[in-house]
Amino acid sequence: MDVFQTTTQGGIPDPSGLNALAAFEPTWVLAFGPEPLLRQAHAALLQAVPGAVLMGCSTAGEISSGGVGDDSLTLSAVRWANVRTLQSSTELRDMDDSLDAGIRLAGGLPRAGLRAVVVLAQGVKMNGTALIEGMTRVLGDQVPLVGGMAGDGGAFQQTVVMDNQGVSDNRLVCAGLYGDGLSVSHGVYGGWSAFGPTRRVTRADRNVLYSLDDEPALSTYKRYLGEYAKDLPASGLLFPFSVVAADQAADGLLRTILSVDESAGSITLAGEVEEGSYVRMMQAGTDALVQGAEQAAQSLAVAQGPGLALMVSCVGRKVVMGGRVEEEIEAVASVLGDEATLAGFYSYGEISPAHHGAACLLHNQTMTITYFSEAA
Repeated sequence: MDVFQTTTQGGIPDPSGLNALAAFEPTWVLAFGPEPLLRQAHAALLQAVPGAVLMGCSTAGEISSGGVGDDSLTLSAVRWANVRTLQSSTELRDMDDSLDAGIRLAGGLPRAGLRAVVVLAQGVKMNGTALIEGMTRVLGDQVPLVGGMAGDGGAFQQTVVMDNQGVSDNRLVCAGLYGDGLSVSHGVYGGWSAFGPTRRVTRADRNVLYSLDDEPALSTYKRYLGEYAKDLPASGLLFPFSVVAADQAADGLLRTILSVDESAGSITLAGEVEEGSYVRMMQAGTDALVQGAEQAAQSLAVAQGPGLALMVSCVGRKVVMGGRVEEEIEAVASVLGDEATLAGFYSYGEISPAHHGAACLLHNQTMTITYFSEAA
């Protein structure tokens, strides 16, 4: 396994960069950047690497071995020795189509020999929990499913996904990885701490939260936000919910606020919550988030030799850390060492098993790392 990476502020890498990419002859190319740059680059990338599986998405920030970028295009190209990469895509009709879209997406991949699936999904106007449920119905719990939901710089208006067909605001894409020599390891960690009381979810419809302890969810949430309430929904990135099961046991899942409805008094979350479960508000400082990223890296079972660390971190973490956001990338790099190429993005939802062998979940406000390597 070999990895080639390049970052540019323009939509199309300069001729020397495209020539180097073509000469590398990759089998899989990941592209992360804002929508205009992805659209500008797509045709040039298809021409440079016509035999490669091409996939990418818009972001709330790009992650590479060079650190964190904004409004840049980062390309990470993988050349496998014995691993095959196959692509599946589908259109997302609307949010209610999320479950069926997941079934269609996973159904487009042959099952024989499938070792892992990387999925990139729209970040708004879709239900990430339902997408994962649909894909898991087809794939089962034994195939690792990783990836994330696209961003648009924190605007939460329109996100796009790239595949070999083009760049679209209503498509989802995944790559199936096949081969006995493939090694995949996962690490997930948050770093947030709870404040305020635990509250019961008394009315919810999938990912829309209507009431907590029989009071309108939005008014309850605002009461604890204080002066931050006037900046909703943007300020919601600073105060996610932690989901607590009915038996009061925390399951580690965080849920980001995507939007609020003043007339309905409701909050739309990036993932689902069940009626009868409990939630608590969370907060964090930069040091805790950086330590969380470091713990995610330390939990990986990293094999010797070169590898690709696919890092999907939540935009809310980036907002909290501000000018210190590079520190969580540096913390991961220091753990993984020089043979790891870092690639990824700041997202509206992170897709990963909680730990090796666990079922896939939709995470929010976490750093997820998936480490890919190949036996010699």
